[in-house]
Amino acid sequence: MYLYHFGLTELPFTLTPNTNFFLGLEPHHEALSVLMTALKSGEGFIKVIGEVGTGKTLLCRKLLNDIPEHFVTAYIPNPYLNPDELRRALAVELGIKQAQRMSVQLLTQRIQNRLLELHGKGHSVVLILDEAQALPSESLEALRLFTNLETETRKLLQVVLFAQPELDERLNETQFRQLKQRITFSYKLRAMNQVEVTQYIQHRMKVAGYKGADLFSVALCKKITKATQGIPRLVNVLCHKMLMLSYGQGHYNISASDLAMSIKDTESIAITKTSYALISLSSLAISLFVIAYYFFGLPI
Repeated sequence: MYLYHFGLTELPFTLTPNTNFFLGLEPHHEALSVLMTALKSGEGFIKVIGEVGTGKTLLCRKLLNDIPEHFVTAYIPNPYLNPDELRRALAVELGIKQAQRMSVQLLTQRIQNRLLELHGKGHSVVLILDEAQALPSESLEALRLFTNLETETRKLLQVVLFAQPELDERLNETQFRQLKQRITFSYKLRAMNQVEVTQYIQHRMKVAGYKGADLFSVALCKKITKATQGIPRLVNVLCHKMLMLSYGQGHYNISASDLAMSIKDTESIAITKTSYALISLSSLAISLFVIAYYFFGLPI
């Protein structure tokens, strides 16, 4: 690979979420602040929404790493589970033995007893679900019922949902109106702007051990931002390919031609560019019709 070529100690642009590379840009810093505030206030449901590739899983892992010690966390990364499977997964995370063998009624009682036990010891319990848009409808309702477990002053279980925008669409359905009302804190992750993309790239290179002059110029970062729409995952994909191309040619700098070739080789970016091109053409056609109407009296 290009590690030794550029003097790196590790790959800077892998797709695996690694909290060592966490930068804390404005959207992620704000999201963490919202999460911590909501958790400390004891709210039942908290939601973080973000498009594909905006860093939800990295943020989720950062939360798991930074959450105060008195919280007990139950983390479910793949929530495509029916209510029974979800209940048993929660029980296993809470350390309930033989959870897979119990009846539903007994398991529910054991979960409640365990939550009360942890509460009595001064702990708060948080269930964190990544990719929550994949939850079956029955499991979403089961989650709502989980949060019915409470004392006179506090919820026994708090739930944090990390999800794609499809979850919001589902929550707008009438059948989920009770659940939607219980989501007291919500945050929507946005993509990075040009300045943030530049900071993001430079930060990851530095964490990976790079000590030379900036390989990715500001002008190049501007083009990367435009091509990726500021989506962190796509930025990683392009930068990784650009480093590979530069290394393959024996160069010690990154060029605009490396970027062009990387874009051409990245299907998801090509689709995005095509979509934006169609929108631009439609806008141009509308503008031409308007001009024709006002200046030449032609019918629209």
